[in-house]
Amino acid sequence: MERTAVRMAWFRPILAGVSVVALAAAPVAAQAPDSPPARPPGQGGAPPSPHGPAVNTPPPGPRGAEARRAELDKAFDALRTAPDEAGATLVEGRIRQLWASAATPSVSLLMNRGMRNMQANQPGDALEDFDAALTLAPEFPEAWLLRAEAHSRTGDPLAAARDLQEVLRLEPRHWMALLSLSALQDEAGDAAAALRSAEAALAINPKMPGGERRLRDIRRKAEGEAL
Repeated sequence: MERTAVRMAWFRPILAGVSVVALAAAPVAAQAPDSPPARPPGQGGAPPSPHGPAVNTPPPGPRGAEARRAELDKAFDALRTAPDEAGATLVEGRIRQLWASAATPSVSLLMNRGMRNMQANQPGDALEDFDAALTLAPEFPEAWLLRAEAHSRTGDPLAAARDLQEVLRLEPRHWMALLSLSALQDEAGDAAAALRSAEAALAINPKMPGGERRLRDIRRKAEGEAL
């Protein structure tokens, strides 16, 4: 029970961060006939982003993807050199917006539905949504990330770890995936691997809230194993 609590403590902020960005940064165009149903009327629009209003997002298409990559590179440089947690949080928000902007309208609908199922404590239904999103967009890291969380909530840490590895194959700088992988490795009793993953996450985002404390805890475990 204690290890499960550790794992979920890292997954919860991931879900919160992705859900806000996906809803705010991926506006839905006219719905295609075969697209999944949109949010029913009366449920309200996207929640306001905690990082302030979204700035311009690269348009879709090859030029948009190239512009997105260039801005991501600049944002990750800013994240690595952020002077404090507040500054890092602002940059984190922009990076998440850029990641989410790569989703097509159909993928955004599926992701939103999956996140609503996760929030309703229905991870099995969420898995179906994220599976469908990955069928449409197998190169979309955020879908792999959230499917990893759904696998974790259904009690399948091995499947969760495989999905996190796929996130990192597509985006090696995904510090949230590294933190989640570190938690799974810690739960599996591999403190040395958990330490490596946590160190990699902190190298990308040195000022993340709670990161240094997490690193100290894992380092104590790893050093204890080495004795």
